[in-house]
Amino acid sequence: MCDAYSESVKNSSQTTCSCRELDSVKLSYAQCCQRFHDGRADGSVLPETAEELMRSRYSGFVLGLVPYLLATWHESTRPQELDLDPQMRWAGLEILSTRAGGAQATRGVVEFAAHYVDGGNAAAQHEVSTFVREADAWFYVNAL
Repeated sequence: MCDAYSESVKNSSQTTCSCRELDSVKLSYAQCCQRFHDGRADGSVLPETAEELMRSRYSGFVLGLVPYLLATWHESTRPQELDLDPQMRWAGLEILSTRAGGAQATRGVVEFAAHYVDGGNAAAQHEVSTFVREADAWFYVNAL
């Protein structure tokens, strides 16, 4: 995402969080994913559920937060580096289903559709993702 847009989202308590664009209930970035993005480095604020982590990772992709994306990727499947496509324009996230992944769980599955526009063509990435919780922190593992 372009730097100006990214900065305006990060600095606005009025801007709808990118993970909530398609939801009927809109939360601002400050009310939703910002706390996870800001709190990951020192572990002060972590997602409590697999779905919260999924949402915060989607917002991380939208905002180009590569360090956050890598930090929330399980070490067993994490790539050495992550290059994001600057032409990709994310258009919204739909959470289709969740299995387990609650505040007390150690494993979870989230099925989602991430909508995007690439080269003027609208499409969606449909994925069923697995997550694990270790030492009170959720991590993305892989897609089924």
